[in-house]
Amino acid sequence: MIKVILKKKIAQRIANGHPWIFANEVESIIGNVNAGDIVDVFFAEEKFAGRGYINPKSQIIVRLLTRKKENIDENFFYNRIVTAWQYRRKTGYTENCRLIFGEADELPALIIDKFNDYFVIQTLSLGMDVWKSSIVNALQKIFQPKGIFERNDAPVRELEGLTQQKGFLSAPFGTGIVINENGMKFHVDLENGQKTGYFLDQHDNRRAIQQIVKDGDVLGAFCYTGSFEIHAAHYGAKSVLGLDISETAIALANRNAQLNNLQQVCKFETLNVFDVLKKWTKEKRLYDVVMLDPPAFTKNRDNIQKAIAGYKEINLRGMQLLHNGGFLVTSSCTNLIPPELFLQMIDMAAKDAGKKLRQVTFNTQAADHPVIWGMENTNYLKFLIAEVKDK
Repeated sequence: MIKVILKKKIAQRIANGHPWIFANEVESIIGNVNAGDIVDVFFAEEKFAGRGYINPKSQIIVRLLTRKKENIDENFFYNRIVTAWQYRRKTGYTENCRLIFGEADELPALIIDKFNDYFVIQTLSLGMDVWKSSIVNALQKIFQPKGIFERNDAPVRELEGLTQQKGFLSAPFGTGIVINENGMKFHVDLENGQKTGYFLDQHDNRRAIQQIVKDGDVLGAFCYTGSFEIHAAHYGAKSVLGLDISETAIALANRNAQLNNLQQVCKFETLNVFDVLKKWTKEKRLYDVVMLDPPAFTKNRDNIQKAIAGYKEINLRGMQLLHNGGFLVTSSCTNLIPPELFLQMIDMAAKDAGKKLRQVTFNTQAADHPVIWGMENTNYLKFLIAEVKDK
C-alpha cells in the first residue's frame, strides 16, 4: 500500500474527521503513485489517519474513504450505499431523494439522486470515477432500477483531469420522467435539466410556504421549472407569477402547471430577473409574497464580495416589492457564503430598504442532504422566510 505522510502542521479538520487532504499538507509519498490509487495516510508521528484515493493532479490530493484499515473494493461501495439507503428510509426520504451526498455519506465526490425507480450519478473526482462500475453494480443489486443515467457534465471534473460527459449507465430509457412531491407532480429532465435534473434539496422548504401564500399574489424569481410557484398555487395563492431567464426552464414550468391543473393561477415568463426587479420596484408593483431562489452566484472565493452584492440587491428589491406585512421567501445555495454571512446580508438589505424583519423560519436543505458538523461544505443551503414591515 502506498503511504502518504502528512506534515506536522496541518489543519485540525483532518483529525476532526474531514476527508479532504490538500497537496500542501503532504510531507512525502512513499511508493509509486498513479492517479486514482488507494493510499494509506499517516500523521507526521506515523499514526494511521485513514485510507482513501489519491490524485496528484488535484489540489485536493487525497480524499479519505475510511478511518479504518479496511479493503476498498466493490463490496465496500455496496455497504456504503446500503447504509445511506437505511438512513434515508429512517428519515422518511424514499420515493425521491439524494441517496448519496458525497462527504456526508463517506463517499467524497459522489452524488446519487433517486427519482422513483431511476438514478442519476455524478462522479466528480478521478478517484471516485475509477469505481463507477462498482457503484452501478451496487445500485443494480440493491434497487433493480428502471434506469441509471450519468450526469458528469460538471466543469469541476476538469480540475481532476477528467472530461465532461453524460449518458446511460444502464439500458437506454426515456429521460423525461414525472415525479411526485408533496402531493404534486413534476416533469424532470434527467438528461438536460440543471445538475441532476431537479433540486431535491428544497423538498421540505417548498412545503414551508403553505400558510403564507394562501389567498395572496405571489411573485417567484429565478423560478427554474416552477416547483416553488406550483406549490404556492397548490396551497391556495390567488395568483402566481414565475420568472426565469431560461426559455427551456420556463417551457417546462408551464408544462408542470398544466400537469397539476394550475395553469389558470400559475403563469411563467422568460425575463431577466435583475432587470425586472429593478424596473418593477420603480413602477411600485406590490405582492403579498416574493420568493427568490437564485442559482449559486459564485463558486470561487475571489468573487464572494460580488456574490454578496448580487444577493443583497435582489433581496432589497424583493422587499421593496412587498405590501407592508408581506413575506419574503429567500434562498442561497452558495456554499462559500455561510449562514451567518447570509443573514447579515439580508439584514443589510432590510436596513437599506427601510424595512424591519420578523423571522418565520430559517432552514437548511432537506435531511436527505445531511449536514455533518465540521464539514462546512455539507451545510450549503440557506432558506429564510421573513415577514417584512415598514419601519
